[in-house]
Amino acid sequence: MDKKLVITGMGAVTPIGIGVQEYWDNLMSCKTGIDYIRNIDTDELPIKFAGEIHDFNPKDHIPRKKAGEMDRFMQLAYVAAGQAISEVEIDPYRTGIVVGTALNGIGTITETERKYIGSTLKRVGPRFLPKSLGNVSASQIAIEHNIHGPSMTLNTACASGGDAITLSAMMLQFGMADMMVAVGAESGTEPILIQSLAAAKALSANNDDPQHACRPFDKDRDGFVLGEGGGAIVIETEEHAKARGAKIYAELAGFGNNTDAYHPVTPRPDGEGEILCMKQAIEIAGIKPEDIGYINTHGTATHKGDVAETEAVKAVFGDAAKDLVLNSTKAATGHMMGAGGITEVITCIRSIETGMIAATLNLDNPDPLCDLNYVSTITAKNLKYAMSNAFGFGGQNSSIIVGAYK
Repeated sequence: MDKKLVITGMGAVTPIGIGVQEYWDNLMSCKTGIDYIRNIDTDELPIKFAGEIHDFNPKDHIPRKKAGEMDRFMQLAYVAAGQAISEVEIDPYRTGIVVGTALNGIGTITETERKYIGSTLKRVGPRFLPKSLGNVSASQIAIEHNIHGPSMTLNTACASGGDAITLSAMMLQFGMADMMVAVGAESGTEPILIQSLAAAKALSANNDDPQHACRPFDKDRDGFVLGEGGGAIVIETEEHAKARGAKIYAELAGFGNNTDAYHPVTPRPDGEGEILCMKQAIEIAGIKPEDIGYINTHGTATHKGDVAETEAVKAVFGDAAKDLVLNSTKAATGHMMGAGGITEVITCIRSIETGMIAATLNLDNPDPLCDLNYVSTITAKNLKYAMSNAFGFGGQNSSIIVGAYK
């Protein structure tokens, strides 16, 4: 890359903690945020658990009127972005924002539909559209923090958060801004989504033991668990960050994006898209595969997905794959989709800072087909670089590499 990019602010709102420090502390305490769903009635649902943020009251963080103008995913994005932005100094016309989300305002859409069907008046309020549109999340953040630079919202399924980072980096490289706020957010614990994913047999059905339901790379895994959350990082050119004396957490070293061109929901069995995506990120970073010591995997606990990612990593890293430490933090948070692409990069940054790598919860009986060093206990390792993978429906692939700042 022509310009060195650095990360100077971070924010997280997750099922295991609000704020980066609380999120990290609970991750290191092997806490899970997956439990029975409280936000909706689950009596008629086949799946009754998810990774919800039970202690998040928007009115504790957002003025009452403004909170009422936002879908829940927007509230989570708004708070996470505020945390990250609080660590930096905004130059209004040289700062931009990219928001990644898979589901947009699905909560507002489904709630409005339920009320509309059940009402005799057949009226819909004026806030429906702005609460449903994905880009209004970026708008609300920009209004609050006086951000006038580039603004983009993208939807690349589970890769949305990682792709928000990639698009932010591209804008910085082209000189469109000196600072970018990359945000990912999701809140989709809704009956129609749960019913659809359950019918597709994508979700874990372990209603009897929710906290042990998400089992990435375990031979007894039976699907992923929905999660909700928000994540944000501030990315700057090194020149801009140093000029203002910024605290620098890590270098944004490389990024990759491509598509499988294979199937709307199933990953390529040969992992070709994932392989090429990771290779692209490594090439852009200007490093060798063996320079990476840790991968926070996509690792959703689906049968095909976990095996495909394992094979892809082995194809990219070759003999160096045996020296990698890998995990999936989705067993703690659930699959936060757009938010996960950001919070899992934050996890990589904290692992580089501390030399500690979180455990993959519930990995009790490793699948022989997932034969890399997926750690089930907290592991110490000095790291120069770490990679975060996010692979989504539609064959969307994202890989992000962060490194210790020199």
